[in-house]
Amino acid sequence: MKPGPGNTQVGETLQEHSKLTLLSVGIAADHGGFELKEYLVTMLRTAGHAVTDFGAHQLKPDDDYPDFVIPLARAVAAGTVDRGIGICGSGVGASIAANKVAGVRAGLI
Repeated sequence: MKPGPGNTQVGETLQEHSKLTLLSVGIAADHGGFELKEYLVTMLRTAGHAVTDFGAHQLKPDDDYPDFVIPLARAVAAGTVDRGIGICGSGVGASIAANKVAGVRAGLI
């Protein structure tokens, strides 16, 4: 079996496998997901992934997810990043906003 996302070879640790599948990941969040975004940025970079942070870059209670998620979705559609993570308070709004960009399919997970 060829190594790839979701495929580990017998005897291969998850850490060894993750080195084979490093990604360029874009991430964006409004105030509702700011703390989770900051945590995920650290974890993704620690794992060796290249991370582009589309904001918010500071916690502002009056910001809004489309301001950050739309540029992220455009980067995914353009191939500037391999994958994108959009975060808002519930996740639904970020998914809907991302899906308005041609070439993007986002889902709440």
